[in-house]
Amino acid sequence: MSLAAAALAASAASAAGAAGLRVPGASFTRLWVYLGTSPLLWLTLTVTAYALAVRLQRRLGGSPFANPVPVAVIVIVAVLMLSGTPYRSYFDGAQFVHFLLGTATVALAVPLRRQWPAVRAALGPLALALVAGNLAGALVAMGVLKAFGAPAALVLSVAPKSVTAPVAMAIAERIGGVPELTAALVVLTGMLGATMATPLLNALRIRDVAARGLGTGIAAHGIGTARAFQISEVAGTFAGVGMAASTVAASLLVPLAARWVAALG
Repeated sequence: MSLAAAALAASAASAAGAAGLRVPGASFTRLWVYLGTSPLLWLTLTVTAYALAVRLQRRLGGSPFANPVPVAVIVIVAVLMLSGTPYRSYFDGAQFVHFLLGTATVALAVPLRRQWPAVRAALGPLALALVAGNLAGALVAMGVLKAFGAPAALVLSVAPKSVTAPVAMAIAERIGGVPELTAALVVLTGMLGATMATPLLNALRIRDVAARGLGTGIAAHGIGTARAFQISEVAGTFAGVGMAASTVAASLLVPLAARWVAALG
């Protein structure tokens, strides 16, 4: 139920209680109304959902298919849908987690400082991987959609899917895509990338930890980087480098790739 409906129900329950009538679920309704107006509820839900998702993944032996991010998202979305809570109400309560996103991004400098000798030694291959990864990610996604006759707006919206959301939305707007659609595709790409990166890299027999991390960061931005840090600091550091550098590389390469695909007719 929505908070407004719950409030009306609570009022009715209170009136019935005053009249001496017993209303099933009245106590729960009043409790939900009280909790629903507290921002702490949604912050607690977010942290609890993620903590339980992490515990589930550990119980499953660290399986990448039980990645905590999509599991927590599913739990939170289910609660919001069942309770009829609008996203704005949820965000108002959980925005402290959003604030910490910036802090976590800045904190990537700490492992980068520790792993800087390894990163510096790989700058040449890293630059080539950035160009190849960003071009391939954009061209393959657009090419597949175009081959299936997808609308031009959808084709262009998917191009920057592997870059962090604010940059991806700006790129999409610049090349003629739909920024809101791109934002959704970015989240989906991150969750799929974080889930599929490990089994895919294992299948391809790519063993180098730095290469695995870099590829995950380029393909799956922040969510993939978080997954890489679960594996090792080296993987996480290279994933962070890939994620950060891709914001610049994609800004230059994705519009170029979009023009190439458009030229195909």
